[in-house]
Amino acid sequence: MKVVDVRHLRVELIDTGTAIVDDVSFAVNEGEILGIVGESGSGKTTAALCLMGYTRAGARIAGGEILVDGRDVTTLEGAALQAFRGKVVAYVPQDPSAALNPRMRIGEQVAEALRAHEPKLSRGEISRRITEAFADVSLPADRGFLRRFPFELSGGQKQRVCIATVFLLRPRVVVLDEPTTGLDVVTQSTVLETTARLCRTHRVAALYVSHDLAVVSNLADKTMVMKNGRIVEEGAPRQLFHAPRHDYTRALVAATPHIDGPLARVAGDIQANEPKPVLSIRDVAASHGDFQVLHSISFDVMPGECLALVGESGSGKTTLSRLLIGLHRSATGTISFQGENLAFDARQRSEAQKRRMQYIFQSPYGALNNRHTIADIIATPLRLFENGPSAELHAKVKRAMDAVSLPAKAADRYPSDLSGGERQRVAIARALVLKPDMLICDEITSALDVSVQASIVSLLQEVQRTENLAMVFVTHNLALVRSIAHRTAVLQYGRLVELGETGQVIDRPGNDYTRKLVEHSPRFVEAA
Repeated sequence: MKVVDVRHLRVELIDTGTAIVDDVSFAVNEGEILGIVGESGSGKTTAALCLMGYTRAGARIAGGEILVDGRDVTTLEGAALQAFRGKVVAYVPQDPSAALNPRMRIGEQVAEALRAHEPKLSRGEISRRITEAFADVSLPADRGFLRRFPFELSGGQKQRVCIATVFLLRPRVVVLDEPTTGLDVVTQSTVLETTARLCRTHRVAALYVSHDLAVVSNLADKTMVMKNGRIVEEGAPRQLFHAPRHDYTRALVAATPHIDGPLARVAGDIQANEPKPVLSIRDVAASHGDFQVLHSISFDVMPGECLALVGESGSGKTTLSRLLIGLHRSATGTISFQGENLAFDARQRSEAQKRRMQYIFQSPYGALNNRHTIADIIATPLRLFENGPSAELHAKVKRAMDAVSLPAKAADRYPSDLSGGERQRVAIARALVLKPDMLICDEITSALDVSVQASIVSLLQEVQRTENLAMVFVTHNLALVRSIAHRTAVLQYGRLVELGETGQVIDRPGNDYTRKLVEHSPRFVEAA
């Protein structure tokens, strides 16, 4: 049975009449999953959100039909539209941190969503439904967990709370906007399997918006590729990704890293050319309150080397990266950077130490000040550490923007005007503008489409070669690790369980946990 029927959809910018979605048509049956892929700005999220009668500020639905469960979405407004959203069409966002109220406990938030659409439910029925929904996404529903606040959960746990909340409402259609972007490969695999099972069990039609072609190829029943607001190709994933007909689809497939692909190209013999490590940590341990999250971690990073930190959510990899930059003070052990001991508290580090090591945050939404223009954001480190002539500052900002493929017109825009991928490029430009000796990168490509991801990886590799830049690269994407990291460190429950050359770690893992990560990494489905 057809649940979604979109015909000749057109979305325009109100001020100019420019089409950002043009002549888009698709249908989704109950229990079916439609994958929508494309680069940032392709219109994939805009088209999907029209099913909820939603367009971003400054845009409007200008033409076409949007039929969901027999109802014309374009005719709904006010209370009718509010009741429609969540109960008929539900939404799982890309960034769970922005979707959850930081001041409300998890259990209260989920119960509130259920009461809003089903106010007659008893307290016991609400508790039963929450327990079932959390079990479906492998989360506990005990009192201790439900009383946690969002900041007490990992990124993967927060996203699973959002998915549980959506299916708790038993909608007819679910729009999933890059929902596994920030998840480790094991959690991602579990969430995808759960999503597919729930859609088919409850006969829910789903739109899965993603830049991860391998994930879409495994999850979707059919796929459409969008570019510049239009559909350029559509079909079954097995055919689409193994024998693409359109040049744009071929380019996306070519830009996608493969876990079985080529290893990162090492710029010379790092160990021989630079015998002294740029970063050396010894017996580092860290805690959150009474809970120890890191146990006796030791490793070196050489100049010009990229060391990947991988592991599941909660393994301690982000805590370790924040500790290196001085944002986690509850720690013991020693950190040496370029031969100097570093304090665990960034406030006790010298300006030179702060300048030479830069950090790029995982979320491009929380890392940028929405009240500042893009040019001002990128210029902030220069004003803090250099305070040179205005013309020189502007030239350095422009070079940094060019390096990450941000157009010149973006300089006067604000973060809210940009896509998630564009925002992350701003964060990367801000880190590179000071020409540091070391970058700490926390899942920095997770919000980027594959072609931009490939260009960023290429950029970082080029900077490493020309500037001898060292890098600690935190990620859950083992295919990406293979293409960028010289060595890989695997963390489990705060312990370093494996460390070695990337090819050795991925192709011939010596630890059962590492083998589990490799086995759960997404791969393109085989051609029919």
